[in-house]
Amino acid sequence: MRQGMLKVLIADDEQLICRLVQILADWETLGMEVVGTAENGLEALEKIENLQPDILITDIRMPGLSGLELIEEAKRCKPDLEVMIISGYAHFEYAQSAIKFGVGNYLLKPIKKEELMSTLRMLGDRCLARQEGALKDSRSRESRQRDMERIRAGLVRDVLNRETGELTRETLREEYYFDCPGEYFQVFLLKIDCDRDEMGQAAVGLVKEKAKEILVPFVERAGGRTVFEFEEFTGCGIVNYDRGQREELRRAFRDGVNELDARKNLFGPVEFSLILGTEEEEAAGIPASAERAKHVLPERWVSGTGKVLESVPRGCGDKRELLENYGRNIRDAVERMDMEEGRRAVRELQSGLMAMPGVCGRDVLEAVSAAGHLFVSRLETVRMEECLQDFVERVGQCGSAAQVFAVLEIMQESLMGDILTVRRNEALRPVRMAKQYVQKHFRESITLEDVCEATGFSVSYFSALFKKETGEGFSKYLTRVRMEEAKNLLRETGLPVAEICERVGYSDRKHFTAVFHKFTGLNPAEYRKLYG
Repeated sequence: MRQGMLKVLIADDEQLICRLVQILADWETLGMEVVGTAENGLEALEKIENLQPDILITDIRMPGLSGLELIEEAKRCKPDLEVMIISGYAHFEYAQSAIKFGVGNYLLKPIKKEELMSTLRMLGDRCLARQEGALKDSRSRESRQRDMERIRAGLVRDVLNRETGELTRETLREEYYFDCPGEYFQVFLLKIDCDRDEMGQAAVGLVKEKAKEILVPFVERAGGRTVFEFEEFTGCGIVNYDRGQREELRRAFRDGVNELDARKNLFGPVEFSLILGTEEEEAAGIPASAERAKHVLPERWVSGTGKVLESVPRGCGDKRELLENYGRNIRDAVERMDMEEGRRAVRELQSGLMAMPGVCGRDVLEAVSAAGHLFVSRLETVRMEECLQDFVERVGQCGSAAQVFAVLEIMQESLMGDILTVRRNEALRPVRMAKQYVQKHFRESITLEDVCEATGFSVSYFSALFKKETGEGFSKYLTRVRMEEAKNLLRETGLPVAEICERVGYSDRKHFTAVFHKFTGLNPAEYRKLYG
């Protein structure tokens, strides 16, 4: 059966009629295919149920079931079946009674090809129109469903970004298509922690999709009406439920995060945490529930991932002394651009904070955020906001306190490395300028003083800097440039040695030959003979 072809079943107790119908019609032109024939009503009914044809061609009188009985039963199991009746003059009155079953297509024997093709074409048009209408209806329903899902997903984003305005049950239902007859509302967050550089965008998308497929059914089986969507690496759900479903819902949250934790190795280097906001009786409390969940979010760094978290500990209290000590240490590290000293500053902050009684995730977040701002504020960088934004995003993807402090350490080393590179490039600017000058003027009789005058640096400063950065004095560098050019000219051209001598800045051929021999171990003529 070719895709898109309409299926036709022929039922007649006369095999000759079945064969005649098959032969007369040009099925390919009609876009139809005969999928079967039947010699009696019972066989025809069975094939209708099994083959699901679009069109039935049947005699009005057959053994087993009459044509009328067959049509009645067939329409009962397949209401959209199109039927063509083949009738002799003697039975025409029976054919007329088929009108009550919606059949108005008759062919009188003997069958004529033109009438058969015309009727089949009409029935085919009806089938196609009905299929097209069904397809449009299906697409329309799918489109409406997608639109509603997008709007419901918008509720999650609005809640996370504090853009909902005053929420009521009515606005949830009418503006966000979220029906919420339950007594309570609660926001829950599913946090995915992973290295955003290590995992590609496609892999992260797959993890989000699978995490949603696993978690949401647990919540819905517990009876909660749920809307859930991801915003970056944080999935946000809003669940509406009744008092009697409360305990089952809590078990569903635990079972869901346990299932995710058990499967995390299949997804790659990821960690999952589930965070609950407050339980609210009114829709207006949904944003407050979300804010509470956000406050709980850092607790996974201390309590551990793979858990359901919902409480905010009191914390360790005053951290000013630790941060002041970090500030002093990092000031000295930045002044000297000492990366090891910067690492020690972070590790002292980390060990001091984690040793404090009652330390919680919120303390880690506050301390590291303050330290990050202190560090960046001491740098000579115009990218302060950009650096801090990247830092905050990387901290948000950490699964433990150790990882959070490691992000601070990495940021310090990266930015100090950038500054050292800039400073080094700036320090090397005189050397680059001198090399450019030599490349342009080596054919002339130039001196160190000429280069210093052209670049604007003192002879003593430039001479020491050039040797430090290149490992050779200026005079030796100039000679090497000239000799390399002489070698090229000897290999690539037939110029006389005397002319090559002048082209590379020497007026005395004897002196040029001596220098060339010292540089290559060969005199110019020998070099040309070997390599020219």
